[in-house]
Amino acid sequence: MLDWFKQRMPQPESLAQNRWLSWLGPALYHPRLWRFSRKGLALGVAIGIFFGLLIPIAQIPVSAALAVALRANLPAAMVSTLVTNPVTFGPVYYAAYHTGAWMLAAEPAEATAAPAALAPEPASETQPAFSLAGLWAYISGVGKPLVLGLAVFAVCGCSLVYVGVNWFWIWRVRRRWRQRKQQAAKPG
Repeated sequence: MLDWFKQRMPQPESLAQNRWLSWLGPALYHPRLWRFSRKGLALGVAIGIFFGLLIPIAQIPVSAALAVALRANLPAAMVSTLVTNPVTFGPVYYAAYHTGAWMLAAEPAEATAAPAALAPEPASETQPAFSLAGLWAYISGVGKPLVLGLAVFAVCGCSLVYVGVNWFWIWRVRRRWRQRKQQAAKPG
């Protein structure tokens, strides 16, 4: 599988010629960005998971920039941001909101209750049917638990992934060493 991934990975030369990435210039040629090492891969995946969970837009460019700065595996950082995609976006944000509300000891907003700003009311000449202040109060009430939950998910997720990738890499190397040792011990 690693060979399949390496064959489909973009080459640094093609990325450096891209008009959107040409500003990175020689930084894209650094060999640690493209090498599949234990630390580089673990850091790249952790960066991608962190920004994939923390910010809803521009995840890939932000994770790519940090991967270049920290010399992490660039393709792993970019691909792992897809932890939040159109399929997983809703459940992740729902769980993050409820986690943040639990941590703040706040009552979660009712999913079926419309905010007062959006409730249909008859408009009068002095009172508009739609209130921006009411909408802002509703968004800020949802925003604090959501941001806290996403931050917790991002920190915990990237930490677990970093440790998990390191552990898996070490386990795989040890397993290969044991297999080689067993094959060498076999007569014949």
